[in-house]
Amino acid sequence: MMSGSGKKEDALQATAAVTAPTATQTMEEFESIFRQHQRLVFRAAYRVTGNADDAEDVLQNVFLRLLRREDALDLGHNPKGYLHRAAINAALDLLRSRKSARSISLEDIVIPPSDKAPGPEERQAASEIRDWLRRAVASLNATAAEMFTLRYFEGYGNKDIAEMMGTTQGTVAVTLHRTRSRLQEEIGRLLKRN
Repeated sequence: MMSGSGKKEDALQATAAVTAPTATQTMEEFESIFRQHQRLVFRAAYRVTGNADDAEDVLQNVFLRLLRREDALDLGHNPKGYLHRAAINAALDLLRSRKSARSISLEDIVIPPSDKAPGPEERQAASEIRDWLRRAVASLNATAAEMFTLRYFEGYGNKDIAEMMGTTQGTVAVTLHRTRSRLQEEIGRLLKRN
């Protein structure tokens, strides 16, 4: 069994073999960016997909896209933010491309603790809610899905999200409020059916 680091190195080598760097972009620059940010991209993708294999696919896709860019390797004034957003968007695209979000767990959804261990029925209900939430987030428009993921899966504050997305804190707050309201209404309907 190969370690996660070995798989990431293989992804870097496979990426390098597929596409040569442009004249303004040296392989050394690319490798440096990869080494500095691979964990961030993998972690963000894993938190969205809940699956290590999917996160590795997202990691490879994000860096393949960077390598294939026609222009110079310029990630703006915030490469970490750029790559983080790219990972989230690629992971959401992966989820959207599937008819169902199977094998995805949402570890960040807090189920209130009870005095006793949850029984099979409670675990099944929690699993269904997590699966539903994954599909619901994947069905949101791109901006709302990205903001929701950054806030509730990644734990960023509204100010950080606004800076990453080049918008205002007010826009982030309104978008998150509307998204939460929509999801709360939908989950209420889901729970009534069960």
